[in-house]
Amino acid sequence: MTDAVLKPTLIIRQFNQLTPYLDRFQDMKSLTENRDENTPDELWILQHHEVLTQGQAGKPEHILMPSNIPVVQTDRGGQVTWHGPGQLVAYFMFDLNRLGWNVRTLVSYAENLMIELLKKYGVEAYAKPDAPGVYVAERKIGSLGFKIRKGRSYHGLALNIDCDLFGFHTINPCGYAGLEMVRVMDLVPNYPHFNDLCTDIIETLNNSGYFNQVQVMQQ
Repeated sequence: MTDAVLKPTLIIRQFNQLTPYLDRFQDMKSLTENRDENTPDELWILQHHEVLTQGQAGKPEHILMPSNIPVVQTDRGGQVTWHGPGQLVAYFMFDLNRLGWNVRTLVSYAENLMIELLKKYGVEAYAKPDAPGVYVAERKIGSLGFKIRKGRSYHGLALNIDCDLFGFHTINPCGYAGLEMVRVMDLVPNYPHFNDLCTDIIETLNNSGYFNQVQVMQQ
């Protein structure tokens, strides 16, 4: 068998309208539960309506003040975080066994994807071994949390572009008291917008060498 036969297909879905968190959560969970060894991997790039999502072992005390932002209980790792307009979210429905990855490979890939995206626009970001995510001068710009089920991943990363930071002020982001969040718009004049970063991510996955074929679907 050739490499091309062994490598999976990747479907990238770019959602161009705000999309409800609960709908996508249920969809990615269903895809993961029902997939088999021949199912293509998928990457969804999108922005959510405003929501707080609580991790599987999330502690309620990390929600510091009541607000009108809905709270959704999820099954990903990590503590509470905020999603909303102006934040790019990418969900990875990958068959890790087929790719020859483990959880650490996936986490590093997601972190490095954000680091390389930011580098393109002159932002020096880095990961921390003890606190998953991506940081710029000790302020957090990108978060991540995954769920692995039978060697297959779902959930993913969130990168702050030009979102309102109020939602983060109502919580201890990812369970870290006093953690300051930062956005691309705070660091880059004429900063890239959601569609620009979608194009960058699609190009990166196309050139990654992990997939035989990459299909892009606009939703």
